[in-house]
Amino acid sequence: MRATHTAVNRTALGVTGLGLLLAGSWLAATDRTVTRQLPSWWASPGTGAVLLGPGWPAQVRGEGWWTPSVPAGSIGLTLVFAYWALGQGSSGAGRRPALPSPGCTVRPRALGEAVAARASAVPGVARTHARVLPRRGRRLEVELRVWLAPDTSPDAVLPALRTVTAEAEGAAAPYTTHTRLRLSAASHHRAPHVR
Repeated sequence: MRATHTAVNRTALGVTGLGLLLAGSWLAATDRTVTRQLPSWWASPGTGAVLLGPGWPAQVRGEGWWTPSVPAGSIGLTLVFAYWALGQGSSGAGRRPALPSPGCTVRPRALGEAVAARASAVPGVARTHARVLPRRGRRLEVELRVWLAPDTSPDAVLPALRTVTAEAEGAAAPYTTHTRLRLSAASHHRAPHVR
């Protein structure tokens, strides 16, 4: 889902940027110094040209297709952007995955807390944080952040953390689980804060 959001966002930005670049290039070509540099086959606008002339709105309003297409296009664009905006904010954290028993669900936060508690019990782990995000198609995304105790190497805790993630994947069946593990070193001491 996140990859889809990224692809849609990049496509929308690319199309908008390309349109603005083409419009700006066309207007820049009206300058005499730029026009002299262009090849002879380049269709350059006249000096002082504008994208939409002052008579254009009156001419278009006289067309029969103009009146129904403006509200229809505005409504369509509004719906597309509203759907896109809602999709940006839906992280999936509010959905509750269904359990194999009929009518039973589980909160993603409770699953995350269980995974974090299990990972915190691993020797050499100072603290943990886990997030479980339900995705489309009976998939769960688990983000597990682990802070290692001082002088603990990642190699010492990785086998036990793999066991924890395997247990989480087994407990989440029939959902398929994708786990991202992020390891950080806990600081030896925290600097005192002055208020």
